[in-house]
Amino acid sequence: MLSVELHCHSALSYDAHDPVELLLEQAAGVGLDAIAVTDHDEIDASLRAAELARNYDLVGIPGIEVSSAAGHVLGLGVREAIPPGRTFVETVDRIRGQGGIAVVPHPFQTSRHGVAPHVTETELASADAIEVYNSRLLTGLANRWAESFAVDHGLPMTAGSDAHISEMVGQAVTMVDTDDRDPWAILDAVREGKTEVLGKRTPWRISLKQFGGGIRRRIVSGVRHAI
Repeated sequence: MLSVELHCHSALSYDAHDPVELLLEQAAGVGLDAIAVTDHDEIDASLRAAELARNYDLVGIPGIEVSSAAGHVLGLGVREAIPPGRTFVETVDRIRGQGGIAVVPHPFQTSRHGVAPHVTETELASADAIEVYNSRLLTGLANRWAESFAVDHGLPMTAGSDAHISEMVGQAVTMVDTDDRDPWAILDAVREGKTEVLGKRTPWRISLKQFGGGIRRRIVSGVRHAI
């Protein structure tokens, strides 16, 4: 079994804080085996993290969190950015077109761009996996709904810290039933449903730090766009 962080953000995300080196250092420090950096509609930092991961005795999985027209979709195993704003179905197809897998994060949490209110049940069930445990605060009920949906539809289940600062990495982990330390073997096992989810709520102090950092990044981003 490998312990894998499948949902975290670097400073390349508009609402995140830390460079990939700190994310990798944290992942190694808490004993993870693999990590996917999944920035919002950006992939350069994730590709860099995937290359640097071996220096931390980690498996690096390239990825992205795509802002589809319906909400967020994780594309794991892709090496080119997926354009935002496309339909949920087209987003999933484009991820698969690159050989990746489409995982729906926090699908029932509307405050975090969950897709469930904006897609049909059949469309949501067409994903490769559902994130059923997100460690961010106030996700408890939404996590339970996501798990129920995954169980009812026989979908693979994942967990993710949704870290926007390095201290959050490893708060929620997907245990993947493979001993093959290869990113594609890990993703194949996820696709096949060979997973278990582990997680704990992010402490308030870390959430507040993350929240404050996100506000600052949004303000700076807004100023840059206005200039």
